[in-house]
Amino acid sequence: MEVEVKLRLPDSNAHQKLLSVLSPFHTQTHHQHNTFFDGAAAELSSRRAVLRLRFYENPDKPPRCIVSLKAKAVIIDGISRVEEDEEELDSSIGLECVENPKKLCYVEESRVLTRAKEEFGIGEDGFVGLGGFRNVRNVFGWNGVKLEVDETMYEFGTFYEVECESTEPEKVKGMIEGFLKENEILYEYSEKSKFAIFRAGKLT
Repeated sequence: MEVEVKLRLPDSNAHQKLLSVLSPFHTQTHHQHNTFFDGAAAELSSRRAVLRLRFYENPDKPPRCIVSLKAKAVIIDGISRVEEDEEELDSSIGLECVENPKKLCYVEESRVLTRAKEEFGIGEDGFVGLGGFRNVRNVFGWNGVKLEVDETMYEFGTFYEVECESTEPEKVKGMIEGFLKENEILYEYSEKSKFAIFRAGKLT
């Protein structure tokens, strides 16, 4: 179970202000490309699950691909809980699967893909691509936690969010909220996952 604090920022001004005040704590920036998949007969989505390939496209590092199986996501009062299983996948294989999603059924070296196929009973028509979006994630080591500040680019607009994975989400949420208020940065509790926003086709 992945548990994260998720706070939405209203616009690019709030995003830039937060990046500025956090700049002394910056550790890295990730350029991510997320692509999502379902079974051809909606075998995953019908059970509130989705398969994701995340590509890290940082120009100064070799490409990486992470395959994730996510299920039963719930967000309440800015705290997200989702069942998640993930592992690294050879990026060249990942790119082939984006071009031809049916190949996802035949990647024998991937435990997560094998689990998705078998546990959700993927039929002979295999997987289908749902599309995706890009995300720029700035990571900060702040007050003993890892803050992730996201700029997510959809075809229909840009979404800004602060995330922090924690085993003490209420405590961490209070810390982040206090910091945002102290620096007069507007925010609200996130109500949907980035994937849910993508599927809805609108930011609100």
